[in-house]
Amino acid sequence: MSVPAAPPGQPKKAATAAWIGSALEYYDFFIYGSAAALIFPTVFFDESDPATATLLSLGTFGVAYAARPIGALFLGHFGDRLGRKKIMVFTLILMGLSTFLIGCLPTRDQVGTLAPVLLVLCRVLQGISAAGEQASANSMTLEHAPSDRRGFFTSFTLSGTQGGQLLATLVFIPIAALPEDQLLSWGWRVPFWMSIAVAVVGYVIRRTLEETPAFTQQTESEGVAKLPLAILLREHWADVLRVIAGALVASVSTIFTVWALAYGTSESVGLSRSSMLWVGALANLVALGAIPLWATLSDRVGRRPVFAIGAAGSAVMMFVYLWAISTGSYPLVLVLGIVTFGVVYSAANGIWPSFYGEMFSTRVRLSGMAIGTQIGFAVAGFAVTFAAQIAGPDGDDWFAVALFTTALCIPPVIAALTARETHKIPTELLGVRTPREKTDRERVAA
Repeated sequence: MSVPAAPPGQPKKAATAAWIGSALEYYDFFIYGSAAALIFPTVFFDESDPATATLLSLGTFGVAYAARPIGALFLGHFGDRLGRKKIMVFTLILMGLSTFLIGCLPTRDQVGTLAPVLLVLCRVLQGISAAGEQASANSMTLEHAPSDRRGFFTSFTLSGTQGGQLLATLVFIPIAALPEDQLLSWGWRVPFWMSIAVAVVGYVIRRTLEETPAFTQQTESEGVAKLPLAILLREHWADVLRVIAGALVASVSTIFTVWALAYGTSESVGLSRSSMLWVGALANLVALGAIPLWATLSDRVGRRPVFAIGAAGSAVMMFVYLWAISTGSYPLVLVLGIVTFGVVYSAANGIWPSFYGEMFSTRVRLSGMAIGTQIGFAVAGFAVTFAAQIAGPDGDDWFAVALFTTALCIPPVIAALTARETHKIPTELLGVRTPREKTDRERVAA
């Protein structure tokens, strides 16, 4: 039985809702990371030991990554049982509320050690929200989209990622320029308070979304799975492993945006902080255009080749980009940074929502995407820590970091080459095993 077409306007509305959610998530990501490095050590931790305060502050940044796989288990389960819309609304409210509350937290001077405890609690809530945000948004967009344009419509989730980083940059630059006393007293709170505006807009859009035709049909014909995780691990375990492997490509993003920034502004290179920030900003701007173009190409030639090109190309370009930074030539850094992150990495980054989502059937799609991506993203989130270790005591061994990044790009390429090509498969047949596949599996089991 074929899935009925989505009501007019719903595919675009679903894509817009996905864009808003991702923009909010990565607006928070950038703002929190900047605040954790520059402001929170003073506001929330003991100033008598600046080194330890900075270490603890940056540690709260990683807490969200640790919380994500746990959140994926719960939100994936309920998303496949209750529907995509409910989880999309829940994650948006949770992310907006927890981010806003960070801006309202009392400081260490006001309540002592309770201040960092409350900060960590808010960060955990953000991590849980992020675990279900992209998976629910991708599932909603994919299941609303026309079968021949699933790549294009699902790519709006990742376009929102780039938009959120750009928005955060524009907001944080004038805030960071405030006098220090104003910055530490009230200025740092403003970007967190502003997140509520994005959340309200997203909520208005998401509450008017209709549940996807694929999920509605699944509910009416076969019913929802009581234990989606059990079905996922029994029937789609290989695809879950592929998603985990594929998600490691996100390490390119963390190395580019964090380690390369630190390396470029170090004494050994000497580029200014603002100059390196503009590299990231312009690369994100280019990515806004490149992502939907790569996604449209995948609708024509397939997910596998586009994703594999993006992952393999990123491994090569990271060598070139980090070498450019080592030369200290800013024009070279700017051009190669835009090509590496804005163009080449966008091939993999813009394709994964459709590439991963099409591996799973409707009844376990949200669980499969949430669990697989969040485990892989957790590894990518700590890639910067490992990069800092292998960069040597002076932090300037860019070649070792490039090799490390290449190693993390190999599993995504393997995942792409071993996956099924799905761009021409009707939505209702995605993730469904054919009779031959069932027979082969039963023969192996016997």
